Amino acid sequence: MLIEMKVAGITIDAFFNTPIIILKDHSNKRSLPIWVGAFEAQAIAYGLNGSGLPRPLPYDIMKELLNKFDLKLKRIIVSDLRDNTFYAIIELVKDGQVIQIDSRPSDAIALAVRVGAPIMVSDMVIKKAKTIDISKAEKSSKDQQTSVHDQEDLREWLENLKPEDFGKYEM
Repeated sequence: MLIEMKVAGITIDAFFNTPIIILKDHSNKRSLPIWVGAFEAQAIAYGLNGSGLPRPLPYDIMKELLNKFDLKLKRIIVSDLRDNTFYAIIELVKDGQVIQIDSRPSDAIALAVRVGAPIMVSDMVIKKAKTIDISKAEKSSKDQQTSVHDQEDLREWLENLKPEDFGKYEM
């Protein structure tokens, strides 16, 4: 089953100083944190704010390509979580035919916010994310470990996040 979500905010992981995109369902009952790179978080923030930059980002170019070639971004799907890595699919429609493209969630979200496409998340991903080993996810990119106590603190912090904790999508 797929659940429609929206970008509720962008924050920084206090333990690792890494950006996190927080997706929430429309009833604000379920959330999904996705750790992303600084460039990707900034690109998503620009897309959410509609900020005009002097030069287009790759996601702005992709949006223009979709328009030029009469492709519609139907939706993006955060489809899987394996070995602490999220996977996504960009679903395009051309002449009634659905085309699926493998993507990183951050890239798919950056494009979706620019074109107003739905962001869908597999309920299986949400269930798996509740058991994500934060230390392994961060260790691979930062070569650091967290204690079990730090992991529990981070999980508790993420579960108690409120929209007002985020500001207005600024990096």
